Amino acid sequence: MVHTRNDCVARDNADPLARMREHFDVPDDMIYLDGNSLGALPHATKDRLRQTIEDQWGLDLIKSWNKHDWYTMPLRCGQKLSKFIGAKPTEVVCADSTSVNLFKLLATALAARSDRKVIVSERSNFPTDLYIAQGLIGMLDCGHELRLIDSDAEIETAIQNDVAVVMLTHVDYRSGRVHDMKAITKKAHDAGALILWDLAHSAGALPVELNAADADLAVGCGYKYLNGGPGAPAFLYVAERLQEHVRSPLSGWMGHASPFDFDASYTPAKGIARNLCGTPPLLSMAALEASLDVMADVNILQIRNKSLELGNLFINLVESRCAAHGFRLISPRDETRGSQVSFAHPDSFPIMQALIDGHVVGDFRSPDILRFGFTPLYTRYVDVWDAVDVLAGIMDSGSWNQQQFHERGTVT
Repeated sequence: MVHTRNDCVARDNADPLARMREHFDVPDDMIYLDGNSLGALPHATKDRLRQTIEDQWGLDLIKSWNKHDWYTMPLRCGQKLSKFIGAKPTEVVCADSTSVNLFKLLATALAARSDRKVIVSERSNFPTDLYIAQGLIGMLDCGHELRLIDSDAEIETAIQNDVAVVMLTHVDYRSGRVHDMKAITKKAHDAGALILWDLAHSAGALPVELNAADADLAVGCGYKYLNGGPGAPAFLYVAERLQEHVRSPLSGWMGHASPFDFDASYTPAKGIARNLCGTPPLLSMAALEASLDVMADVNILQIRNKSLELGNLFINLVESRCAAHGFRLISPRDETRGSQVSFAHPDSFPIMQALIDGHVVGDFRSPDILRFGFTPLYTRYVDVWDAVDVLAGIMDSGSWNQQQFHERGTVT
């Protein structure tokens, strides 16, 4: 039980992941609780990018595709990432953005279940997932429907024999609630539908077992808990049993069986490589690979255990020290919570801006949510104590209610 700041220091000293913090460039004067939006910069990334830019691009130029193995980087990154999502190395490739990968795999799923016209998702899903589904339906113009549910209790009735694919985000971006991947995947399969999981808030934060759950398709981003940098390449997963039976709608040359034959007709590559499209963004891919190398020997169960402990500590401290200030916990208290804690408050936006001004960085999500992400590789127990100390201070003093903290920028 934690009662004092010194107790937090003691827990940090005993933390098996404490050694990982030295691999990241976290400013000394900042408590960074926004790794669920953008992960911190690994020190190794700077050297990797310098090498890629100066030595490879700068000196070897076009020879680097072979000499430095640029060509296989998307597959290589997918192999390194696969351990974090419970997949085989041959089932994951890094490419494009999460949105583009969603488009590819949704279209793939609809084609694979061409006699069915329904996509099932949650109304509270991350908006881009819904936008991509809406756009694809409009483009196909074949009578497809996006059927939205409001709770897990509705999944049973929503997944009928007209459903082609169920598209869900494993960890809810607002509340941090974790879906039961195995149970929902089985419900989809029992109805003859495919399942597509968005792992944006899961990969690198908690154990994900795509193979064990018998999942069909998945996507995710590289810039949150995987620390690949802003706009890092995303990834996609296609179960090995499906790979030769599906075909990407974006049949770009990098997904061709023999791209350098320059054949005028498209023949898809074998395996997961057929889901590639255009030339990969090598600089950002190199940054992602550098982070995956830093994380290579990390135990995901240690990450998960510390994540839950950090979140529990944060909840207990906020509820004890800020009890009079109207915060309402919207994240689960138990192990169905991901690696974030969210509180609702009528004045959440200015409160978050005041926290950021006080060097505690979380984020705001409309309409009234303060969201705090815990990245166990570099977040310490003492950071949690000090963050709540700042929060209690601005609430007790009322300093959050200054005009400057009510002014909204383009990115919130």
